[in-house]
Amino acid sequence: MTPVLNVKGMVKRFGGLLATDHVDITVNPGEIHALIGPNGAGKTTLISQLMGELRQNEGTIELDGVPITSLPTAKRVSMGLARTFQITCLLPDYTVLDNVAIAIQVRQGHSFRFWGNVRHAQELRQSARGFLDAVGLGDRAGELVANLSHGEQKQLELAVALATKPRLLLLDEPMAGLGHVESQQMIEMLRGLRNQVSMLLVEHDMEAVFALADRISVLVYGRIIATGTVDEIRDNPEVRTAYLGEGDELC
Repeated sequence: MTPVLNVKGMVKRFGGLLATDHVDITVNPGEIHALIGPNGAGKTTLISQLMGELRQNEGTIELDGVPITSLPTAKRVSMGLARTFQITCLLPDYTVLDNVAIAIQVRQGHSFRFWGNVRHAQELRQSARGFLDAVGLGDRAGELVANLSHGEQKQLELAVALATKPRLLLLDEPMAGLGHVESQQMIEMLRGLRNQVSMLLVEHDMEAVFALADRISVLVYGRIIATGTVDEIRDNPEVRTAYLGEGDELC
């Protein structure tokens, strides 16, 4: 089976700081692979390199077996890579529906001259409504993004990412800032999407990680110290020591 994502020997240096230390990681078709680690471990830096927003110093990246190491971000997106952010990145003065419709047009290769015509493209808007329905925002289509709750903005960002029809979805702390009920809703949404798109999940909420992940990799000081199933990671003494401290346990 060819992995959707295959990273080998990735290194990123900032001066004398080794932010990514020879990282190897794979994501298989239909898999949710969680990446966990303490603050400052280099998780977001790793995601940024996968997207091409930061250029690594060493290593290779393949998407569905195709090298993307030297490709710009826009090309990676067109090949099926999408990302959500720890802090939502949306267009607050546009409607919920417009945000998704614009993402669809970007996927189709239109230039930014299309912005004023989005509202008049009925086929486009119908497609956008389908993505909103998938994340539970169908009834909020006409609302300005600025008026949404934080949880709803997280849902919308997921719909925007899905509108690019990704092969791999990079999720950067999708539970950040959500209450318990909203987190449970997000878990159920992501669980329902696993047959549609593979995911690399960066998350601090261990309840969410254990509920969703097929495999977990643990990143500490830029280096992956363990990869395994939920049970293997929970019972790994090196993980407990490095990630939580001696004597603590992963819940």
